[in-house]
Amino acid sequence: MKRPIQLSDHFTYRKLLQFVFPSIVMMIFTSIYGVVDGLFVSNYAGKTAFAAINLVMPFIMVLGGIGFMIGTGGTALVSKILGEGDQEKARRYFSMMILFTVLVGLILTVLGVVFMEPVALFLGATPEMLTDCVLYGRIVNAFTAAFMLQNVFQSFLIAAEKPKLGLAATVAAGVTNMVLDALFVAVFHWDIAGAAIATGLSQCVGGLFPLLYFLRPNTSKLRLVRTKLELQPILNACGNGSSELMSNISSSIVSMVYNFQLLKYLGEDGVSAYGVLMYVQFVFVAIYIGYSIGCAPVVGFHYGAQNHAELKNMLKKSVLLMCASGAVLTLLARLLAAPLAKLFVGYDEGLYTLTCHAFRLFSFAFLFAGFNIFASSFFTALENGLISAAISFLRTLVFQTASVLILPLIFDVDGIWYAITVAEVFATLISVIFLFAKRKKYHYMECSPHGKK
Repeated sequence: MKRPIQLSDHFTYRKLLQFVFPSIVMMIFTSIYGVVDGLFVSNYAGKTAFAAINLVMPFIMVLGGIGFMIGTGGTALVSKILGEGDQEKARRYFSMMILFTVLVGLILTVLGVVFMEPVALFLGATPEMLTDCVLYGRIVNAFTAAFMLQNVFQSFLIAAEKPKLGLAATVAAGVTNMVLDALFVAVFHWDIAGAAIATGLSQCVGGLFPLLYFLRPNTSKLRLVRTKLELQPILNACGNGSSELMSNISSSIVSMVYNFQLLKYLGEDGVSAYGVLMYVQFVFVAIYIGYSIGCAPVVGFHYGAQNHAELKNMLKKSVLLMCASGAVLTLLARLLAAPLAKLFVGYDEGLYTLTCHAFRLFSFAFLFAGFNIFASSFFTALENGLISAAISFLRTLVFQTASVLILPLIFDVDGIWYAITVAEVFATLISVIFLFAKRKKYHYMECSPHGKK
């Protein structure tokens, strides 16, 4: 029987791609939640309901981002402890993070349901969109704890050397979402409520299945044991993983700015076109995020083990893979612009033409996005949450906001579609500067004493 890949291994390109592949597929299926909801709502409930989901989605993703924060920061901490050889402590800290996630998820569920209407108004909901925004937001928000658990387990299953289990859970959740969307929206005609219920139930599948696995005796290095909340490890994990939350909050603010500009220049059609771009982007960017999530425990392990040669190996191979995938995804995005736009908004010729044009301009961002996402994740795995958060903050909130406000003054509405590419270029420069600035501290650019390739 072939030995499974372990965190302590030396990673060739083949082994690295094999190890991260489940995480990539896992993130793609996770991104499908919103995509399928948007697809069914747009085609069966119309573009006003579609625009309503697009307006409230940023708030929902912020809540999910808290799960990513705990998951990435907690995984970096636990992976480092595993690299140091203390499995008992790793299990205790792992259990602590899961308990903390559940408690935070329950609190956020209550707050989200209560304050959903003022949140929707704050996000720019028009009177025509408000009812749909509140209905969709409250139903999906009721499943926040499950959504957060799903995001947390995506990272921890990799640290437990069980990426295929994480893939199976996510695929099951994705299939559940697609089947229920078809049933609730297309067959029962529950419209936006049906899409929300389908998403919530699928998140329960993705969050509770791994929970049951870790509650029982298993073959992984991690399992749920008796624990108690300790402030310092939780603060360390949240601080280190704050780039994930920062990225989600920043993206939400940026989405608000985009919607403001698009309502100004193009009206409701602009918001709908942007919604299509965001849904498709979720799938494309999921490849980068999945790769970064898959790599992070490996980087954290070798950082804990002080294996500088393997850190260099992971950085070198990852940068090359991000550059190559960026070129492929950009080309693919341009080729698929028309059929994807047709899939979402083919019922409206004007909206279809606008969406095609926007996506072709938008697609150049994929050339640079992967490198920036990996760079942020790389520093998280090295337990440098400050730099990781700085990259995410500058990439999204600062550079994107400035670009989407300034470029339309020069290029009219096309400036809105070019904004994200300009932001990614500036973020790439920042990422490169940080990587060179910290090379002596972490030794990831040192010559390998073992001559590993």
